[in-house]
Amino acid sequence: MRLSGSITALATPFTATGELDLDAWNRLLAQQLDGGTRGLVVAGSTGEAAALYHPEFDLLVRTAVQVVAGRVPVIVGTGNSATARTIEQTRRAADLGADAALVVTPPYVRPTQAGLLAHYRAVADDGALPVLLYNVPPRTGCDLLPETVAALAGHPAILGIKEARSEPDRMQALLALRGEEFVVLSGDDPTAARAMLAGADGVISVVSNIVPATFRRLCDLATGGDQVQAQALDEQLQALYDFAGIEPNPIPVKAVLARMGIGHGLRLPLTTLSPTHAAAADRALELAQALERSSRDTLAS
Repeated sequence: MRLSGSITALATPFTATGELDLDAWNRLLAQQLDGGTRGLVVAGSTGEAAALYHPEFDLLVRTAVQVVAGRVPVIVGTGNSATARTIEQTRRAADLGADAALVVTPPYVRPTQAGLLAHYRAVADDGALPVLLYNVPPRTGCDLLPETVAALAGHPAILGIKEARSEPDRMQALLALRGEEFVVLSGDDPTAARAMLAGADGVISVVSNIVPATFRRLCDLATGGDQVQAQALDEQLQALYDFAGIEPNPIPVKAVLARMGIGHGLRLPLTTLSPTHAAAADRALELAQALERSSRDTLAS
């Protein structure tokens, strides 16, 4: 399996009473497939994985696998603060039919680079699923350095890395490791086009929850080397990137999804978007709808 292009880190829709909204989940999956998304991440940080009970996790993954039916990879977030729990969750995802595991650096515990190396080798050696490394220091408190990634890149069960740091030099260091058996994906929407134009294989995106066809088009342009059109489309998306960061993820994107009729809120300690940002959310919805109409027309032509 080689991951590439526009991959969406799915939000998890809830009902007005806080339960899983399976009808909305099915509609979100269908919308993503219809928009040309090349892969789906279930139960990542955007999916509020830490707030899901085991039966809910199972239901989300099982449903996604059934709906997708092999059309695109289903990647499941399985990272935990402890290695043994990460292995257990990865086995659980494998039993449910997932194609790969997105394994974030262990949050909160702040392991050394030697600890990260041992952690990822243990998860990969277990062999339940192919592993995609995930580095997002602001959320986890630790940074998976390029030299540690280089030591992991040759492992046959490690597919690549989702890198959420935005600095160009970090992406360049990782692109030097890219090859037939190791992909480099951006995990930062505002710099994803730049990363792909530099050689990255794709992006795992938050904003693509609300503009799947537009992100498919952006990725096609950028990975195809069309710098002028990719940068022009990226500039049109800038207002959505800004809005997505107005409060912690996934609060803003879920506000737009709610306006689309997909889900009603978040689970504590996350709260819904502050009322002061309601007008910004309305504008984000309007822009998303306009971009999707244009992108779907372009992709269909």
